[in-house]
Amino acid sequence: MDRNIRSVDDVLKLMDSLFAPEDDRWTGDASGWWDGFYEDRSKPVPFFVAEPDESLVSYLDRGLITPGRALDLGCGPGRNALHLASRGFEVDAVDLSPGAIAWAEERAGEAGADIRFHCGDAFAQGAPGGPYDLIHDSGCFHHLPPHRRVSYLELVERTLAPGGHLSLTCFAAGAMGSELPDADLYGGTGLQGGLAYTPESLRWIFSGMEEVELRRMRDEPAGSPCFGEDFLWTALFRRPEGTGAVRR
Repeated sequence: MDRNIRSVDDVLKLMDSLFAPEDDRWTGDASGWWDGFYEDRSKPVPFFVAEPDESLVSYLDRGLITPGRALDLGCGPGRNALHLASRGFEVDAVDLSPGAIAWAEERAGEAGADIRFHCGDAFAQGAPGGPYDLIHDSGCFHHLPPHRRVSYLELVERTLAPGGHLSLTCFAAGAMGSELPDADLYGGTGLQGGLAYTPESLRWIFSGMEEVELRRMRDEPAGSPCFGEDFLWTALFRRPEGTGAVRR
């Protein structure tokens, strides 16, 4: 008989196990799933392109965010990390998949970009710790099971500097992803490829932050210098000043 629960972390890990191995693409031990996903770089996967999110480019062009220290969370092949570096940011980029990191490092080498890549779980001890002026997440959040939103918000609280911004891109309800209630996801259905969100749910989850912008991503045509798919939300939130210390 096992009695292993004595901390919140123990509870989170137990709940993690309810999703593995059938739907483990988000977990710290899921590098094999993602490596298989990234193995064929010629697949017609929308975000395999080398272009940055149109929303990120727009935030920069309009001066909503300015260069500083940035974390690209779930960086994949590095397209947004490279753009941030080209716009004057000091960039840390983290992803679970060694294959994705290898591809991103190749792209960075070709571009002559100085980016610190980290292969591993962004929530684990030893992950990049900030403080950051910008956290950019293009597709990580919607792959988390509901209980790991707690870990996500704690990461933002710990690493995002007061006055810093969270730039988020995730599945839009009615267009892409599972719309099952949180509780139903623990009945063996898995995450079904990712969770869909409404504007109201995003505003509630990130209610401790100031909303700068929340809209559907613009659908970018083939050949565009930016990535854009209209089945996604893009949101920019700002952490208020005077909201506590972050880890240094």
